[in-house]
Amino acid sequence: MTRASISITEPNAEWLQSQIDSKEFSSRSDVINDLIRKARQKENENSIEELRSALIAGEKSGLSLKTPEEIIQTVMDKHRENDSL
Repeated sequence: MTRASISITEPNAEWLQSQIDSKEFSSRSDVINDLIRKARQKENENSIEELRSALIAGEKSGLSLKTPEEIIQTVMDKHRENDSL
């Protein structure tokens, strides 16, 4: 496991200690790792929801009259505009 040294404000230190005192966690590391896990899970859920929304929008838009080559070119152009290609 990687060790890290962090500085936290007094209110956050008190909150961390209250989590340990409640016996839900056994150490500050446990609390911090749980918070990070939850943040990562939420980030992943947001990505899944964005993908789901895009798929629904795509289904609702109907069939495209573009050829596969035109679709590929449109995507490539869009990525070039965003400097992500």
